[in-house]
Amino acid sequence: MTDRDADAALDRAAEEALALFADDRRTSGDRRESHVRRPQRASDLAETVRWNVADWAAEDWGGPAPQDAHAADSAADGASSRSASATPSDGPSKGSSFNDELFNSDPFSEAASGDRPAADDRSRRPDPSPEPNRPPEPNRTTEPDQPADVPNEAPEARAHATPWHAARTAAARAAQPLPSVVRPLGEALGQTLAEPLAALTDLPSFDTSAMDGWAVAGPGPWRLPSENATPEGTGTSTGTGILAGHAEAAPLSDGDAVRIATGARVPPGATAVLRSEHGKVRGEGRELYASRHITQGQDIRPRGQECRRGDALLPAGALVTPVVLGLAAAAGYDELTVTSRPRVEVLVLGDELLRAGLPHDGRIRDALGPLLGPWLRALGAEVVATRHVGDDPEALHTAVSASTADVVVTTGGTAAGPVDHVHPTLRRLGAEQLVDGVQVRPGHPMLLARLAPGRYLVGLPGNPLAAVSGLLTLAEPLLRTLSARPAPPPYRARLTEAVQGHPVDTRLIPVVYQHGDRARPLRFHGPAMLRGIAAADALAVVPPGGADQGAEAEILDLPWTADGIGISADTTTGTGGTP
Repeated sequence: MTDRDADAALDRAAEEALALFADDRRTSGDRRESHVRRPQRASDLAETVRWNVADWAAEDWGGPAPQDAHAADSAADGASSRSASATPSDGPSKGSSFNDELFNSDPFSEAASGDRPAADDRSRRPDPSPEPNRPPEPNRTTEPDQPADVPNEAPEARAHATPWHAARTAAARAAQPLPSVVRPLGEALGQTLAEPLAALTDLPSFDTSAMDGWAVAGPGPWRLPSENATPEGTGTSTGTGILAGHAEAAPLSDGDAVRIATGARVPPGATAVLRSEHGKVRGEGRELYASRHITQGQDIRPRGQECRRGDALLPAGALVTPVVLGLAAAAGYDELTVTSRPRVEVLVLGDELLRAGLPHDGRIRDALGPLLGPWLRALGAEVVATRHVGDDPEALHTAVSASTADVVVTTGGTAAGPVDHVHPTLRRLGAEQLVDGVQVRPGHPMLLARLAPGRYLVGLPGNPLAAVSGLLTLAEPLLRTLSARPAPPPYRARLTEAVQGHPVDTRLIPVVYQHGDRARPLRFHGPAMLRGIAAADALAVVPPGGADQGAEAEILDLPWTADGIGISADTTTGTGGTP
């Protein structure tokens, strides 16, 4: 066999092996097969196939791909059988513990280092420069802002895909805060103050006793009134004395004392409160002695100690928490002026979705319907309805055009498949596309559009974790602006393990906190998986190229770990499709 014949044979083997990956990566018309790496020359074949296996496992499954090393080796040797393709396992191996299964973010860390590409290998690509005297392959162009060694991924989509941080910024700047509204205290939880909260009264509004005991005037010992007498040597009164909620008592003269309860109004002339455990009654219950020295004003909360009338308590934009409700009530408020909640309608798309029972006949359970309502409420929204809409372009157009919500959230249908109707619907409605695709994994086909002034549509991918990515990337910043919620302060944590990166896109990886300032990546973070994030405290933002062990990563708190405001049962469900 001549060298030319050998090269031709290797080229044929490469094309057959890479076609296998292209078939596996081709999903409902989104042209992801263009993401497959192809060698420039025969010597690059083995490394190219290994890179494709590594990228497939990290991006499409979110966990280790059993047999991928064997598939890589077989393909590198020129094997043409499709049975060598890498497929995810049906579940964890027998005998593995919960922690062993969950705590492993790197999709290659379970196998020996010789069985899978090392971190350095995954970050390298074959030399893109063609061999001398060999013409370049057709359709191997790169975008001007894309590294030359990273092949195009769906060039039509990536041409307008927005970097992750830029997409979040665009979503936050797309809207203005909604008008303010006056709400009773019991209905303002989770909203933001539209006006500063100023005290309507002094707090406390009069001098009050901080302890149970006696209000005393001047130095001791003190005289007790006969109706306030106590048995010899005890601190237990046979009378009630001054109780909380009573009108102002008679003034005390120097040397007098009277029994008083916590929170009661201190009588004029009192100089201190002597605690019950520090007083002794003698002289047939008419004389009070202190067992320790007391100071002027001891255990008296003076009027205005916390604030004076008119003092600014909280600024506009402060989140109304349960404590804020308590402070407002104490300061004299019955209702608050707050920014309106964004009204959100959720449209869950797809004929294949079941709302009860086990999957059957090619249909699967709807995981996003139960998930989205509480999550959106935790972000400050009022979810007016959650509806199911079948794969019908007219039904989707009708549902979106008829909605009066501030924000419509759709699930699925954002790619370019035969039943992906979101883009055509937006074009029919004349919507303005603000973000159309984001450089993030999972969830890159997400989108944000302006339906009309003050009305928006957030298109989430249909896979559950990809939809969560869309919530945090586009929905959260948009709703934060509409509800005038303050942006959470950014913070970072050190990763306890290295995390595989995508060559171009940001990755969002579920993590749990460890030892305060460290975040441990979790497994099961593929686009369709919720197992990892169900056990997570937050998501780590992994930049393109990955992150090493010990590297600091930006952290996105989940709303119930950040402030926990607004989560409640979803009582607004509807249907526009089949059960």
